[in-house]
Amino acid sequence: MQIRSGTAKSGDLDIFYEDMGDPNDPAVLLIMGLGAQLLLWRNGFCEKLINQGLRVIRFDNRDVGLSSKLHHHRSGAPLLPRMARSFVGRPSPAAYTLEDMADDAAALLDHLGIDTAHVVGGSMGGMIAQVFAARHRARTGALGVIFSSNNQAALPPPGPRQLAAILQRPKGSDREAIIENAVRVSRIIGSPGYPAAEERLRADAIEGYDRSYYPAGVGRHFAAILGSGSLRRYDRQITAPTVVIHGTADKLMRPSGGRAIARAIPRARLVLFDGMGHELPEPLWDDIVGELKTTFAEIS
Repeated sequence: MQIRSGTAKSGDLDIFYEDMGDPNDPAVLLIMGLGAQLLLWRNGFCEKLINQGLRVIRFDNRDVGLSSKLHHHRSGAPLLPRMARSFVGRPSPAAYTLEDMADDAAALLDHLGIDTAHVVGGSMGGMIAQVFAARHRARTGALGVIFSSNNQAALPPPGPRQLAAILQRPKGSDREAIIENAVRVSRIIGSPGYPAAEERLRADAIEGYDRSYYPAGVGRHFAAILGSGSLRRYDRQITAPTVVIHGTADKLMRPSGGRAIARAIPRARLVLFDGMGHELPEPLWDDIVGELKTTFAEIS
């Protein structure tokens, strides 16, 4: 699989991207979540999209991977008051918001000369995708939102164990301790119906650490989520064909989040996979790609 890579400008920031497939095919923009590098859109998953006749673009959000880091920004006020405001759908002050991150995605499409793309987001990336699809309706072909939420008021919070796993620091600061912690987190938030092999989890953790380990970005990403508040106002503006995909076993971003999105976006379709947690388990790749392709075909 040939990968074309580069850097796009979004204001003063550099957004690192990878571009795969035939440049003449319809484009699909993949947006990943909190503290997550583009690596989480696995090569094999991207290949399946390419085999469906799609040009695939994945990128590192600001503050993660090989994109610009905002070292001089703090993540915001104490966490618990901000989470309490989020529970009632109210935003909190933040260094940047999901709206800013959606504008990064638009700047990337500008850089690549792409007028319209299918937009697919996972977790926080699904939130960014909702904002993008509302603010850039003419540029959104179809929308896919995977294991995400619209952060509307009174949704069930993440499971305490799952939330602690992604927010707590590793027990040590050396490479091995950080890799072991990443494996542990993957187990906690992963798919009980599709348990991954230990060797694969460890290989993924090593790849992520060696490419770019930057935990400070996680706090600012979380602040961006809390800084945007409820996304229902955006969902009501979305006109693109939409599929919302969620796992019934996801305790980090509970299925109620996916259901809320599907209720709020006009004519959205909800697809639930039993046994799937907060990840894209390889045994479900064909099914997930099939659901996305079905939705992409609605604009033909």
